[in-house]
Amino acid sequence: MLYQIISLLLEVASGVVGGACVLRLYMQYQRIPMSARSGNPLGRFVFALTDWLVLPLRRVVPAWGRWDLASLVAAFLLELVRFFLLWLLESAGGGLFAVPILALFGLLRLVISGLTGLVIVYAVLSWVQTNSPMADIVERLCAPPLTPIRRLVPLVGGVDLSPLVLLVLLQIALIFLGHLQGLALLAG
Repeated sequence: MLYQIISLLLEVASGVVGGACVLRLYMQYQRIPMSARSGNPLGRFVFALTDWLVLPLRRVVPAWGRWDLASLVAAFLLELVRFFLLWLLESAGGGLFAVPILALFGLLRLVISGLTGLVIVYAVLSWVQTNSPMADIVERLCAPPLTPIRRLVPLVGGVDLSPLVLLVLLQIALIFLGHLQGLALLAG
């Protein structure tokens, strides 16, 4: 029982901070203004949550084009620490090789879950027609994965089903990722 509680707390902590690191990476890639002057409350939140980890990493991990690799490394390190702590609690014997593999798959799962959350928020905000800065940011973040789907899936009765299609594809990706993780752990 104690292991499950600690596992949950570690998952929530690494999910929130790691998810913010991934969101920071994606928002910077999409060139969404995140400074305090921009009026972007999501950007301010992401900076406040991740600066303590990303800024020191930037000294040793350079950006690669538009990609802020320090944010990506920060998210991976958080997943690595999470699985290492769980490994210490669970066995502290063999199987240490699995920790980086689990961290990599945890990071991929975090990306897919984060995009799933964004698409759900986008769909809900599209129903209520809000003119908030947050709705504009979420729309800009969701547009790249939704655009190719919109080319293939026509409007049905004036309703855009592309978010639903993307959600189904993301769930399939999670299933596939779980299968790959199992194969990777068996091979290791």
